[in-house]
Amino acid sequence: MGLLFVQRLEGEGVFRCRRCRVDSASKNAIISRDFHGRTGRAYLFHHVYVLCTPLIHLCYYVNICLGPNEDRHLVTGLHTVNDIYCSCCQQILGWRYEKAYNQSEKYKEGKYILERARMVKDG
Repeated sequence: MGLLFVQRLEGEGVFRCRRCRVDSASKNAIISRDFHGRTGRAYLFHHVYVLCTPLIHLCYYVNICLGPNEDRHLVTGLHTVNDIYCSCCQQILGWRYEKAYNQSEKYKEGKYILERARMVKDG
């Protein structure tokens, strides 16, 4: 097993994994606070912590990893999603919307749900 490198987000309003306190997202990326996950209240984020290297045009997730595509029946219909895991402790934090099958739900594609019960907010 290799070394685990953890990055820190700058500023206030950082959401962290409740179990191990690793940074996952910034409050500035919140689109809506009016969502529900498996454990209750959840937030829709435009993005989670992503780091881009301009020289080679590569972006990668930092402090989280995505599970495989999975079709899931949610309250708003059928979606293809990926679970989001903390890269440090492997706790499921939420999911990423890969594809929405209902036209009215297409705005969620590429967005992220983080469950409030699995996160702590600093600042």
